[in-house]
Amino acid sequence: MNTHNLNVLLRELTVWTGESEWVEFKCSYVDPVEIGQYLSAIANAAALHRKEKGYLIWGVDNDTHRIVGTTFKPRSTKKGNEELESWLGQFLFPRVDCRIYEFEYETKPIVLFEVPAALHTPVRFQNMEYIRVGSYKKKLHDYPEKERALWAIFQPHSFEQGIAAAGAKSDEVLTLIDYPTVFELLGQHLPENRSGILERLEKENVIVSKDNDCYDITNLGAILFAKQLERFGELARKAMRVVLYKGSNRIETVKEQVGAKGYAVGFESLIAYINDQLPQNEQIGQALRHEVRMYPEIAIRELVANALIHQEFSMPGTGPMVEIFSDRIEMTNAGTPLIDTLRFIDEPPRSRNEKLAAMMRRLNICEERGSGIDKAVFQVELYQLPAPDFQVTANHMKTLLFAPQKLTDMSSADRIRACYQHACLCLVSNKLMTNTSLRDRFGIEEKNYAIASRIIAETIKTGLVKPADSTNKSKKQAKYVPFWF
Repeated sequence: MNTHNLNVLLRELTVWTGESEWVEFKCSYVDPVEIGQYLSAIANAAALHRKEKGYLIWGVDNDTHRIVGTTFKPRSTKKGNEELESWLGQFLFPRVDCRIYEFEYETKPIVLFEVPAALHTPVRFQNMEYIRVGSYKKKLHDYPEKERALWAIFQPHSFEQGIAAAGAKSDEVLTLIDYPTVFELLGQHLPENRSGILERLEKENVIVSKDNDCYDITNLGAILFAKQLERFGELARKAMRVVLYKGSNRIETVKEQVGAKGYAVGFESLIAYINDQLPQNEQIGQALRHEVRMYPEIAIRELVANALIHQEFSMPGTGPMVEIFSDRIEMTNAGTPLIDTLRFIDEPPRSRNEKLAAMMRRLNICEERGSGIDKAVFQVELYQLPAPDFQVTANHMKTLLFAPQKLTDMSSADRIRACYQHACLCLVSNKLMTNTSLRDRFGIEEKNYAIASRIIAETIKTGLVKPADSTNKSKKQAKYVPFWF
């Protein structure tokens, strides 16, 4: 925008006397962290109010909207040794293409940040989403009604409805999509003719009909049912990558495999391949030796499906990955979870890819009602493995499964995490954790009940569990629940 257009825009924004949650006025410089929080809040508020852009403006009194000018110079301001604009960009996700204008209005210096509205997911700053409530900046998760309304707005812009291949002829559609497997997985008979196949694919949102025997293949159709993901441009980067390392670090790679097929048509072979790479323990029965896998297959299945479903597809240059080490498995996907990792076991699932999740449930690839994580944790307990660790980084979610380990070799954090997850699992199973149940979980002999008591005491100290009855003074009869109950 030129200076004239900026002056016109400023007059329009300042003449409005009511509250505009997508506009914030400042007089003087504020801390870079607060600027980042405002950019998140304004981007989300603009989307909520169905505005294309929001604005953060310096040089205007917030109460009177009087134009007073500012001494703030964003392009010469630094955070540490880094330019402000560059520093802010590192912590905003999805990336916000914010435009900064410095100009004069009647000789008064003005700074205007033009902030695009959030498009498909709330904008975060330093891994936290913000929203404007009246004239105040708040954390989005503290206002669930606004969060629900925001996600409802994003639905028309969902990843699944995007187009992976446009204008494909009918014969090309049947070449690109593994349609026999589509019908097999859905438990439906394969139509006898091409028109019947295409009609069914369209009803399942795999394709969208156009004119002249042309079809658009949706992202949903391609990511689930592609014969070869590499035929779909950028979606090829979203193929699952499995890496096997020699030891407990990434120094020496033994082999690496990238999935070629869509998630649904290739899921069973993916799980089989991962299981084949895992170490096995030899057990001797009454007559025969047999091999038992070190990790429960159900846990692998549920956690891999979880990584595929809940990934942030809009993040470029990254895809889901399974890394196999000698002492653990790490499953990584782009995007941070929409619920607290501490509530994975009890809260209903929330996915930024609802149509993808719904289809994978229909195909029996993942569990409904959020029981997938429950099943995975239950299987880990059954195998008496260390508890899974759900880690969140700035832009990724990582789940760690650990190889068998003696209780005496587990760290305090490992024991506490296992105790907390056990308490959650008990509660959702309509039970309460006790010293006895925790001993069973760890394989502790009854005579060593004091070991379980110490683990429970450590976990209570962290605030993750609490006595179910605070008035009960009997340690022997004590029962425990998670902190949120």
